[in-house]
Amino acid sequence: MIIADTGFWVALFDRRDKHHEAARTFTLSLKEPFITTLPVLTEVCYLLQTRCSPSKATDFLAAQQAGLCRLFTIDESHLPKMAQLMNQYVDLPMDLADASLVVLAEELEHGRIVSTDKRDFQTYRWKNHQPFENLLMGVL
Repeated sequence: MIIADTGFWVALFDRRDKHHEAARTFTLSLKEPFITTLPVLTEVCYLLQTRCSPSKATDFLAAQQAGLCRLFTIDESHLPKMAQLMNQYVDLPMDLADASLVVLAEELEHGRIVSTDKRDFQTYRWKNHQPFENLLMGVL
């Protein structure tokens, strides 16, 4: 499964986004499922509503319900780790959605991600030392 970040989803659903074509091209070549978290879905819906329209956010949710991606459940036991990560990367800063993806990488035991964020996911480490591999960078 490939971890999907907020910027990727926004680019995929917003045709005006400068990374739309790259996100679309990557998705068309995909051979394995995406996985993301509820904090990412929340962030995507907010950005699509404010940048595009409320219908773009509902289109995204409908696609998710139709199998666009799997949803990893963040539960109460993950919160201490997420808070620790947000403190560790306070200078960037790391938000809740990004912290949830680092926790997800640790659960999956890999850091294969698609993100339009060129800085943060080059800096973040899962298991404190493993780098992320941004699969979208070759297409951007």
